[in-house]
Amino acid sequence: MDQFEVTGEVELFPQTGGWHYVLIPAWISDELSHFADRGLIPIRAKVGSTRWDTSLLPKGDGRHFVALNAKVRKANDIDIEDQVTVQFEVRSHR
Repeated sequence: MDQFEVTGEVELFPQTGGWHYVLIPAWISDELSHFADRGLIPIRAKVGSTRWDTSLLPKGDGRHFVALNAKVRKANDIDIEDQVTVQFEVRSHR
């Protein structure tokens, strides 16, 4: 399976308790769209030395994003507006 690497700014959804996330470029969302199940694309992600199973989530504008949970942010000292490199590959639905 192809591996992808995206470097982007950590953003925060404006709602209270909003997720920290990194946007995935539209061309990657397009390329992986056939893996989507209700918009979700299952991936195995890596930031720094932290690996976890998650999904690319639809942003609603043709792009997806990867949420950075508190465990990932704490382990890698990540905050809003930091530049973060996310490596990932699509994982099987099974």
